[in-house]
Amino acid sequence: MARTVNPAAHALRRDTFIDAAQQLIAERGYDDLSIGDVLSATGASRGALYHYFDSKADLLEAVVDRMTDAVLTEVKPLLDDPRLSALEKFDGLFARIGRWKTERRELLLSVLETWYSDENIVVRDKFRRHATARMTPVLARIIDQGKVEGTIDAASPQHTAELLVALLMGLNERAGHLFMARQAGAISYDDVRAALAAYVIGFERILGLSPGSLTMVDESTLETWFR
Repeated sequence: MARTVNPAAHALRRDTFIDAAQQLIAERGYDDLSIGDVLSATGASRGALYHYFDSKADLLEAVVDRMTDAVLTEVKPLLDDPRLSALEKFDGLFARIGRWKTERRELLLSVLETWYSDENIVVRDKFRRHATARMTPVLARIIDQGKVEGTIDAASPQHTAELLVALLMGLNERAGHLFMARQAGAISYDDVRAALAAYVIGFERILGLSPGSLTMVDESTLETWFR
């Protein structure tokens, strides 16, 4: 007789391995992570782990998927709201991502320096590629709505979205480096504002919007992280 698999228990067991891997990557970096470390952290057997993941790289894929899924789950209700204009959805998207990060500020701070270490190059690269694949259709959908509304000027929503996601990935990385520089006293608050404002200007110009049309980083979020 075939063994019956409980889907909820299966998902919970799989999540246990992802939890451990995510925490260990944050503490040590991906290069220094071993399957043995994950087994020690979970108290599981090697066979149990390989029931869910074929390799260390496969486990990393799951960690990165979780990171992107968490943000997209947060913004989905906003994107599906028919009452909002395209520009309102852009502002709401940025606001919710900012709030999601602020609510997890202590966790993000604990992994920030490790995130930019050489040991996490593979993790960062996979995150960028996964985020690009997942975020591009989201932005393309908003751009397409803006074209219909007549507020956004973009020949191709898909290609424009790809460009904007690349800009967002750059903004995310730049913000991390700015935070560390600010903590070290190497730059001023005004320096941070000017650096991040350049990305907003770029975003608006790509979409054919007038200056001040978008708020990518609101003042309260900026103060929370950089004051």
